[in-house]
Order: sequence, then C-alpha cells, then structure tokens
Amino acid sequence: MPTAMSDARVLEAAECAATPTLARRAAYPARAIARAEAPLTAGTDQYMRRAARAVAGACLAELRELRGSVAGSRVLVLVGGGRNGGDALLAGALLARRGARVEARPATDHPHGAALSEARAAGVAVADAPAPSPVLGGAAADLIIDGLTGIGASGPLRPRAAALIAPLIAAGAPGERAFRVLAVDVPSGVGVDDGSLPGPVLAADRTVTFTCPRGAHLLPPAAPLSGRVDVVDLGLPVPTGSEPLASVPDPALLAALLRAPGATDHKYTRGVVGLHAGSEAYPGAAVLAVSGAIRAGVGMARIQAPRRAVDLVLASRPEAVPAIGRCQAIVVGPGTHRADQPRAEELRGALRAALRRGSGEGQWAVIDAGALPLLPDLLGEGLICGPEHVLTPHAGEAAALLSGLGLPATREEVEAAPASAARGLAGATGATVILKAVPALIARPGGGPVLSLDAGPGWLATAGSGDVLAGALGAVLAAVRADRERAEGHQRGELSIGAAGLLLEDAVALAAAASVRLHADAGRLASGQALGRGHEGRPIAALDVADHLSCARQRLRAQALPHDQPASLAETGRN
Repeated sequence: MPTAMSDARVLEAAECAATPTLARRAAYPARAIARAEAPLTAGTDQYMRRAARAVAGACLAELRELRGSVAGSRVLVLVGGGRNGGDALLAGALLARRGARVEARPATDHPHGAALSEARAAGVAVADAPAPSPVLGGAAADLIIDGLTGIGASGPLRPRAAALIAPLIAAGAPGERAFRVLAVDVPSGVGVDDGSLPGPVLAADRTVTFTCPRGAHLLPPAAPLSGRVDVVDLGLPVPTGSEPLASVPDPALLAALLRAPGATDHKYTRGVVGLHAGSEAYPGAAVLAVSGAIRAGVGMARIQAPRRAVDLVLASRPEAVPAIGRCQAIVVGPGTHRADQPRAEELRGALRAALRRGSGEGQWAVIDAGALPLLPDLLGEGLICGPEHVLTPHAGEAAALLSGLGLPATREEVEAAPASAARGLAGATGATVILKAVPALIARPGGGPVLSLDAGPGWLATAGSGDVLAGALGAVLAAVRADRERAEGHQRGELSIGAAGLLLEDAVALAAAASVRLHADAGRLASGQALGRGHEGRPIAALDVADHLSCARQRLRAQALPHDQPASLAETGRN
C-alpha cells in the first residue's frame, strides 16, 4: 500500500501536471479510443492508478482554491461501475490520506472491487445505499467527484445515478452553488461522441480526461458542461486509422495567418474588404461591421449601403471608402432583411457576382444575416458555393436555410445536434459554415472533423456583436486572399506567406477560426474576463468589442509560428 509520503509526492506532481492544455487537440470516437488502449490496459491497473493520481491532483487544486487547504475538506465521490468508478474511488482514497473527509456513494451494485477495498482502507466512508443529497454528516460537501459513467456509456443515466445527481443539479449552476464538481472523463450523462444531452447532466466546474479530448468536450450542447478541461497523458496511444470527430485549431496556426505588414506593403497587399451592410431600418450594423473590419487589420474597407448608413459610417470611420472597387473579400448581409425588397435585390446582385458559375474560384465572401435566406433561390439558378464562401448562421438561421434547401429542420433540432447541422449545411451548399453555438463550430464542405472554438464570454450576447464578427471575418479573409495573390506572383517555394501553402478549404476554415478567436478574445478583453478565472466581467456593447479587436490580434500574433511558416491542419486532426 502506498505510504502517506509517497502519496503526497505523486499528488503534488499530478497537481502540477493537471493543467487545461488540450495539448492533443483532436477528439476521437470512444470506440477508437478503447480499441487503441486495449492492448496496453488489459490485465493491469497501472493506468487506472495514473488516472486516479491526475484526478486527485486536480481535486487538490480545486480544494486549495476553494478552502485554502485539503485537510478537513468534505469530498463526495459518486461511483459508477468499471474503471471510471475505479478512478474516482482511488482518487478519493488519495484525498482521504491527505486529511479530507471522503464519502463514496455507489450507483451500482458492482463497483470496481480492488478500488473499493483500497478506498475503504484509506478511510473513505462507503454509503450502503445512495442517499440523494449533497450533504455529508450534516455539512455540505466542498467537492463532488463525478465518476458515475465513462466513455463507454450511452443514453441517459439510469434511475439510480439520476437520483444521485438530481439534488446537486437543483443546487444551481457552476459558480452559483456552494460546492464544486470535478468530472472524471466526461460529465456523466452526456453523449460522449456527439455532445448530445439525452437526459439530466451534472455540470462540472472541471473535467479531467485522458490521452485526447472526447467529442462531448468540444461539441455543443454538452461542451459547456465540462467546465475547465484537463487532458492528461497517461502514456496511452492516440487512436490511429479513425477520423476525428472535432478538433481545436492550434493558436499558432491561427496567428500565422495574421501577417504583420512589412515596409513594402500597401492597402491592397494587406487586403481590401467590401461591405454590403446596413439598411434604412438598421443603419448601425454598417458602422459595426466596418469597425470590425478596420480594427481587425484590413488595408481598406469599402462600404455599399443606403445613404443614411453611409453617412453614419463616415461620421465614425472617416477612413472607410463609400465606393465600389477592387476587393479581396466581401461581406454581404449584416443589418439587412429580405423583406426590404430594394436592399434584398442589391444583396442578391452582390451574391450573384460572388458565387461560382463553374469550376473556377468565386469571390471570397462572408454571407451573413439577411443574405442567408437568398441562397436557396440562387443555388436553384445553378450558381454554386465554394469553400471561399463562408456562411455565418445562428441556430434559427441554420434551420431556415436547411429547410430552404429541402432538408427540413427546426431551431430545436439544430440546437440539439449542432455539429450535424453544420456538416449538413456545408455539404448541401458547398460552402464553409460557421455555426454560432457555444462553442462555435466550423464545418468544411469537404468533410472532416469540425473545428471547435470558444465563443467568448456571455457578455457577447449583445445586439450588433454578430455584425462586428462579420466585419472582422471579412478583414481576415481579405488578408488571406491578398497573401495568396501575392504568393501566386512568385515562383513556387520562393515566397511563403500565411495561408498561401494551404488548400483553399483549409485556408478559409483557418481564417474563419482566427476570426472567431479574435472576436471571442476581444469580448473577453472588453468585459474584463481576460483577468482570469473568477472574474465574471462587466456589460459591454458591440462597439466595445470592435475597439478591442486590435489588442486581441496583437495577443494572438504573439503565438505565431517561427517565421510565420504555413502549417497543415494535421495538428488539428485533419487526416
């Protein structure tokens, strides 16, 4: 049996190692993970013990932050069957040896036998029957370890487990309740691969998983319920021969797209974006979209809008150009509605010019808001979307667009399975799709894993925030297209800039990801949430987000790859 001193050493090491790195950024199917691990884990408990140390290390960090010490803290362990329950029991044993008061409540008649014996020997109290209460011996628990289900589970929790978590769910959301929850592998009850919510789930403040993320960590609606995610390397292999479900782009890849201008650059080499934004009813959207583009670093922003909107833009952004001309990318639709027939006709004309008529590349374009409902008719005319066309729907717009394309869907269905909806839209249109969810998802028309990105703080749920994102996206697309144009003028291998060496759909997908990242970081900076965990932030307006884009860009650029060499999507899980 391990001594108290050896326990302390391994726990201190585990606490230091249990950081939310997401170092391996691709989420693989549960069956592929189990298949890759089976040859090494069969007949040994060494990996379960390593996992338990990682879980206990994360628990130490949570208890110290919450209470200042581990000794005297109260820990409740919710125990399921198999190795997941074993991880939780062994972690509880390690905490008990450090002076925590630990109680285990099984939701099964067959918990892991060896782990249960070791937990009892360490002083963990094991309840004979699961009493559905977050109270230990008359006092509230400080920390809940959720070890009810692992990656092999499917469907909603069984009644016994659901009864255990019901009073904990009723106690409130993370940050609102008196205790913290640490989930082992995934919050119990989520759809491990698809991120669905088939039944009740106890939201975690922190989740410790192993080897690589699971789909539930990266895909909505389950992803936010994982809280802070630690991916711990146990020495087990990442699956091979199986395509990832989702991936998180490496910030260095995104930063490399945001090239700093050199001494020989001018506004056209930096990128020019044309914005068909704003209307008589919503003139402010033009101001927000143009501000987003300028603050994101575009060389020049052109604005095409009704006179009222143009006057507002020029009053706040005199550098904007109210004239049609050469552009590397356009933004079509912010602040417009198809019920405004004259404006809708203008947008329809811009889209007709941007979409493909054959196999050639079309005009790079962001298709947003009021322009989205125009797509089905235009595609019905024989026009074609390509990867260079980026659609930016929220769930309601995605449902309407899918229905308009002959794939009936409701908003509720999109919200229940957003990854499937994003892939469906990309496949049906041929365009790149940013689905505004939490987290945001990016789907490529050629298939492959969706990209998952933090959507930023809740304060971004404010009028006009999407207009700022559309403008910033247009700016990044224009810059990437300008870099590719510049590279096309040189001999192959002579010049390597940003996304010039990437396939078209990968370059656009990464540009979209960089834009979402900039928008989220700008929101975090504007609201004060960039100060770190525990800062709930302050209310912000859309112009605040635009004003912080340049700082967000600078922060992301600091993570650029050496010499800004273009990189593939291999690190983000694309095979």
